[in-house]
Amino acid sequence: MIRGMPKYRTRSWRAFDPGAAAPALAPINRVRILGLDPGSRRTGFGLIESQGADSVHIIHGCIQSEGESLAERLRFISEAVAALVAEHRPHEVAIERVFVNRNADSALKLGQARGAALGAVPLGTPVFEYAPRAIKMTVVGYGGAEKQQIVHMMQTLLKISGPLPLDPADALAVALCHAHSRRLHVLAAGA
Repeated sequence: MIRGMPKYRTRSWRAFDPGAAAPALAPINRVRILGLDPGSRRTGFGLIESQGADSVHIIHGCIQSEGESLAERLRFISEAVAALVAEHRPHEVAIERVFVNRNADSALKLGQARGAALGAVPLGTPVFEYAPRAIKMTVVGYGGAEKQQIVHMMQTLLKISGPLPLDPADALAVALCHAHSRRLHVLAAGA
């Protein structure tokens, strides 16, 4: 520890400002949200359009990272996300937050994939992060939900017929989680 520096950034929880942590929500009637589920090999994406309590599925898919080296795969993720953003022009981006389970190396690679994806988001586009348990709680109602439960809920809530792969389902869940969170923030601001 450096002498003269406080051990903690703030001395008290009273200095915490919850409004300062999140970007401001634009007052948009219809909002297009790009959800991202990053991975070093497969990055799922899902785009929804939300208006009030209604959300409509637009597109979903998976970015299969090409290349042997991690640097090649990260560059591919960055370019693919930039192309998605340029084509679909989302108002906001929602991404799953990294969590460390047992393998720190996997968490580092996941963090690098997140960085590559977020680096492709244009300046000025708000980015929101959600913990995996919060996403599951929002879309399934249980923070320890299984992957197949998320797939089922995305097919039901967004009226998607046919098979839905796991990575795009997770990305759509991130986008839908943000749509619900956004709606609550807008309602709370109006109250």
